[in-house]
Amino acid sequence: MFRLFRKKDDVFHQLIEQQANLTYKGLKLLVKYMDERDHDVAEKLTLREKEADEIRRILIDELNRTFVTPFDREDIFSLSRTIDDVLDYAYSTVDEMEVLQVTPTSFMKRIASLLRDAAYEIWLAVQRLKNHPAVAIDHAQRAKALENRVESVYREAVADLFSGPEDVHHIVEMLKMREVYRHLSNAADRGDQAANVISDIVVKMN
Repeated sequence: MFRLFRKKDDVFHQLIEQQANLTYKGLKLLVKYMDERDHDVAEKLTLREKEADEIRRILIDELNRTFVTPFDREDIFSLSRTIDDVLDYAYSTVDEMEVLQVTPTSFMKRIASLLRDAAYEIWLAVQRLKNHPAVAIDHAQRAKALENRVESVYREAVADLFSGPEDVHHIVEMLKMREVYRHLSNAADRGDQAANVISDIVVKMN
């Protein structure tokens, strides 16, 4: 019986780690897309998003069939959801850039790089959650610091965007870019939430 519970304990850690890893890989593709604006890179990001969705479906199924979980099932669900949302917004960012034919700006590239670094910290935090919770909190705090930098760049980008519209065409382009910035900001917000959930889990473990 103990081995059965241990197996389930490992399943949830493994699934969350897989989600976090796929999200990190997806954010690396976001950075690559910003640099190259390559449709093939966009397709690869779409594939990562679908793979992560499948992992989340499996995790939810496990939650519905398991009585004992390594930490609160609500926290497992919330952490899975917020990590999933980060990748979803990376995907929707690229999707809208493809549809609206938005050329990446220097602000978009800076934000994408910060999001990638934050996703890496979240992935590390999830890996350390089981055996080294104090280290997990350190990584979560680093992720939050990076997300805060995203919001700073985001505000700078929006201020620059609306600094001086010249004509109707310029206004249309501004609105397109504003939509892309909004998706990037949402990705940062979800990453911040994921870091908060990790910190909450560690507090409850003590």
